[in-house]
Amino acid sequence: MFRLINVHDRAALHVDGVVVDLAELSGDPALADPMVAVSRYRELHEFASRAAGQTSGVRVADVVLGAPVPTPRQVFAIGLNYREHAGESGMDVPPAPLTFAKFPSCIAGPTADVPLSGGAVDWEVEIVVVIGRECSYVNAEDAWDVVAGLTLGQDISDRVVQFTGAPPQFGLGKSFPAFGPIGPALVSLDAFEDLDRIALWCDVSGERMQEATTADLIFSIPVLVAYLSSVCTLYPGDLIFSGTPSGIGAARGRFLVEGDVISSGADVIGELRNRCVPGRGSAATTPA
Repeated sequence: MFRLINVHDRAALHVDGVVVDLAELSGDPALADPMVAVSRYRELHEFASRAAGQTSGVRVADVVLGAPVPTPRQVFAIGLNYREHAGESGMDVPPAPLTFAKFPSCIAGPTADVPLSGGAVDWEVEIVVVIGRECSYVNAEDAWDVVAGLTLGQDISDRVVQFTGAPPQFGLGKSFPAFGPIGPALVSLDAFEDLDRIALWCDVSGERMQEATTADLIFSIPVLVAYLSSVCTLYPGDLIFSGTPSGIGAARGRFLVEGDVISSGADVIGELRNRCVPGRGSAATTPA
């Protein structure tokens, strides 16, 4: 198994609490690029085994991690993929994965500050699928074979921008700077005891807001990969935000404010910790 991390824009492995630079370990300078490392995910198991037991070097706890997949080509997100979340949103369960795009410029590291774009910015913790190789028309039963690993993400959402107009469009309201923090690591599939039951949760300033497992997904991760690949070619490093459970701010009547800390977690993967700071807003959130 492996945990791929990003340290100062260089791919590294998190091994026994220590940062192991992947290019130095492998002797291959190309593997310094995190995106190249993702595309060569099958090799990372061997490198992680080679580095096992290494106790010297920089501790992971002493560095600021970047996004393990910093520049994805495509970022898909799935709406209303937990039944209780559909219910709290007052919407019907969709007949097929309700898919929208987050623009890749929103991707940020696991401890990045989140600039608030307005007064209705919301949290959405999600398990994020990372595609490992180019593929199309993947069968659901084969879908895990094209997945490099899993990470954790927040689909931060400006509800004003998201629901402006009729019909509304989701992409821009979910793509402000740092509205897609992911990490702390890309974790290989063999690290999980049960890929169909991964626990995830979200706290805002110490208050538990969301808690569920991926067993509650309406459309499972293999189904999502099969569905998306039947429409779009998927490429190494593409991200799929698989959906968020119930407990969002819009349903609670409580949105993020300056100083809030969004703490998100998932079994095996680890935690994100993102502080909310003032932002500049947009034409949709700032009066003319």
